[in-house]
Amino acid sequence: MKDLSIRPPINDRQFVLATDLDGTFLGGSDEDRRRLYDWIEENRDTIGLIFVTGRDPEFIAELCDGGVPWPEFVIGDVGTTIARVDNGEILPIETLEHEIAQAWGDAGDKVRRALADVPGLTPQNTEFRYRVSFDVDMSLYDGHAEHLVRGMGLDPLLSDNRFFDVLPRGVSKGPSLRRLVRHLRIAEEKVLAAGDTLNDLSMLECGLPAVAVGGAEPALLSRVEPLSHVHKAGGVGAAGILEAVEVNEMHSVAKGS
Repeated sequence: MKDLSIRPPINDRQFVLATDLDGTFLGGSDEDRRRLYDWIEENRDTIGLIFVTGRDPEFIAELCDGGVPWPEFVIGDVGTTIARVDNGEILPIETLEHEIAQAWGDAGDKVRRALADVPGLTPQNTEFRYRVSFDVDMSLYDGHAEHLVRGMGLDPLLSDNRFFDVLPRGVSKGPSLRRLVRHLRIAEEKVLAAGDTLNDLSMLECGLPAVAVGGAEPALLSRVEPLSHVHKAGGVGAAGILEAVEVNEMHSVAKGS
């Protein structure tokens, strides 16, 4: 990877892209992804990159080793991981994760036991630190799991009619992104948040400039429709991000013109 440490601090950049991965940064045509990735790499002195994803650090490292631009910071595991990137390592920022860890406690085993026999939920074979995740069969799912989770003082999150996450109360992509932006002292108007499913909703709702890319989950589009700060892109995935950049005139800002 390129040594990002020699670049200006991210709060000195003119533009910061905070983007979901699947369906967003990784979505769209090969040509559109290449245009977006090349633009970022050619302007690293003025563009910052944050991944805000349900994916875990191991997946992100493998992805970037395979040619996707490395971010400077990662909000992973649906907001339950907040980390910096240092020479190919994704390292949790303990001061920002302290409240997340406290809100979760040792809830993992309790959640797995409570939801073990809920119709439509299949546990994912993963060991996340502060979340439990399931695959969902919507033909069997009846919503009862959401009541059980809230009764445990935790937050349920159903997204894309395929995934069910159990998260610490009040923790998701949006709050974690706001926490990181404040910590890094990034001016909010420089940030563009991008997403495509309901697990991106809190990020698009949190008040930062945002885009719901083309091909987004209908339920997400319905929720963000009244929000004037959210651009509803026609372009799918990477093309939708580039469209929003141009609409918000961030492209010329990021180029320093």
